[in-house]
Amino acid sequence: MITPHGGKLVDRIVSGAERDALLAEAPKLRSITLNSRETSDLEMIAVGAMSPLEGFMTKRDYDGVVENMRLANGVVFPLPVVLALKEGDNADDFRPEQDIALKGADGSLLAILHLTDCWEINKAHEALQTLRTDDVAHPGVQYLNSIGSHYLGGRISVLDLPKYDKFNEYRLTPAQTRALFQEKGWNMVAAFQTRNPIHRAHEYLTKCALELADGVLIHPLVGETKSDDIPAEVRMDCYRTLLSKYYPGDRTQLSVYPQAMRYGGPREAILHAICRQNYGCTHIIIGRDHAGVGDYYGTFDAQKIFDELGEDDLAIETLRFEHAFWCRLTGAMASVKTSPAGPEDRVFLSGTKVREMLSRGERPPVEFTRPEVADILIQSYAPAAKANA
Repeated sequence: MITPHGGKLVDRIVSGAERDALLAEAPKLRSITLNSRETSDLEMIAVGAMSPLEGFMTKRDYDGVVENMRLANGVVFPLPVVLALKEGDNADDFRPEQDIALKGADGSLLAILHLTDCWEINKAHEALQTLRTDDVAHPGVQYLNSIGSHYLGGRISVLDLPKYDKFNEYRLTPAQTRALFQEKGWNMVAAFQTRNPIHRAHEYLTKCALELADGVLIHPLVGETKSDDIPAEVRMDCYRTLLSKYYPGDRTQLSVYPQAMRYGGPREAILHAICRQNYGCTHIIIGRDHAGVGDYYGTFDAQKIFDELGEDDLAIETLRFEHAFWCRLTGAMASVKTSPAGPEDRVFLSGTKVREMLSRGERPPVEFTRPEVADILIQSYAPAAKANA
């Protein structure tokens, strides 16, 4: 089994006497209510998906990540995982070695933060370094501009994980996926990260991976995404339907990935790889514009950034794919590596273009998506299409 990033799988969930003591202490503590991204990050830290992180980043770790994509100890980590001070809170009230209760949006007590640092954020600098832009149209910049002026860093002791009404049967922790892969006898496991329904191009990439790997983990992100992305419930219907009919059941596994999207392009591709290594995957599929948005990143920047890392920085390997399309010339899915077709014989639709079609009540073509997936998408967009008619 592949080694977790940093050498061990972190577990920050406390139990027994330690949990009882923290529960007794919590009502006396200053508290902070986490936003959606912070709640997702807390869960990912707690179960080891973000190993080697044991809490929200301290200033030394944050500075190293922003400037050099490395934690203070030199381990590669590409994006900040941070907790922001909330509106109305005074930074002077938060002191090192102070314990702080962390609560969910519903008021439930989730964890205790053992505070190490509180510092003011240079938001423009963080955006330029990590997202490669400070354009306010970028969703990652919008998020930065929506949070408070200071970060709080320190280890966390998690009392209870966030609770969900949906997808609970698919919420496997890294320890659980690792045990599952061992049970199945999968040594080479390829992860597929997605925040969209699996269309024909995605199907082509994952099936190419299946030719090489023992199994593929379909690992859709179900944390917070931007408002015009297809909702997770609709996407999960698409995944279940597609996998049941068009994939070998004994060589594919569907599990949800609770992280929020950063839309950070190249750096986020590395984050996705690190987390999938922690889930026990040996390879991750990196295709066209992985984790990108708009035209902020080059088409294959998310592949090239892995070449900047040292040989020992990551254990997980990348499976890099060219732009896939339906080829009219060959009558099949292909890429520029496998088809001689010119642009006029390549059928490719972006996710944005498909969402526009669906909002008008137009059915995506079979060259883009399987009919069963198109049916689900058409139904989900029916109210919008009716309003636009």
